[in-house]
Amino acid sequence: MSSVFFTYLQLGFHHIFNLQAYDHMVFVLAMCAVFSGSEWRRILALVTSFTLGHSVTLALSTLEMIRFNTALIEFLIPVTIVCTCLYNFTQLGNGKKKGSALWSWNNLFAAAFGLIHGMGFSNYLKSLLGPGQNIVLELLAFNIGIELGQLLIVALVLLLNLLLTGFLSVKKRDWALGISSAAGAIALMLLLEQDFSAIF
Repeated sequence: MSSVFFTYLQLGFHHIFNLQAYDHMVFVLAMCAVFSGSEWRRILALVTSFTLGHSVTLALSTLEMIRFNTALIEFLIPVTIVCTCLYNFTQLGNGKKKGSALWSWNNLFAAAFGLIHGMGFSNYLKSLLGPGQNIVLELLAFNIGIELGQLLIVALVLLLNLLLTGFLSVKKRDWALGISSAAGAIALMLLLEQDFSAIF
């Protein structure tokens, strides 16, 4: 049992921390772009909200309790990235100091976007599972693996942020603008690659 758990934990980790599945990675990157290491509590709250969202749909979809158009989900995932980047630009452009509250409307949006990403995660997990298999353990392990991957991405983003803004004198605004612009460009490329005939 422990070997099965560890195997699916690794699969979940590598599914998000993997350049071949970079759409989810880019979303986490965009979500953290406007924050610095000193705001780690707010980042943790956002990541937790995202995790709650994707955990729900990952479980429901893997257990065959909900069904959806796969092409539509693959379209909506880059849409969530574009929306996050646009929000970042509004925050950078209004010149206002971000609030200090841990929970806000941002968390609700992160959870809602997590619902979409969870369905994307489930496509991969279902492709690994055999028919009629007892999947509760595998589902739990896979989800924990995804969470660990997310936390590693966040840690690396904050470390790079610290190195550039703390030691190389890069302005925090320039960092956030650069990361958001890059993430948005990648998302737009993903949107252009979609097969729209399969979506609508």
